[in-house]
Amino acid sequence: MLIAIQSLLSAVSLLLESFGPIGAGIAMFTGVGAGIGIGIMTGKAVEAIGRQPEASGKIRAALLFGLAFAEMTALFGFLIAIIIYSA
Repeated sequence: MLIAIQSLLSAVSLLLESFGPIGAGIAMFTGVGAGIGIGIMTGKAVEAIGRQPEASGKIRAALLFGLAFAEMTALFGFLIAIIIYSA
């Protein structure tokens, strides 16, 4: 009975180790969302500057603030993927 439990635990451990790279790959999908968000934000900012050029300073400041948040999302996903893969 003890051998069966040990073999079951080793099988579960092996299964959990094999899900590490899959979890890291899923965590890397945050880069896709950040890329889409950055593209949409940049496009809308260019449209806004084209419509109202005198507000370009305020638009640019808001754009950079949003881009920083979107990029941090991607970097956090990358960091989590590294932690998952190395654990």
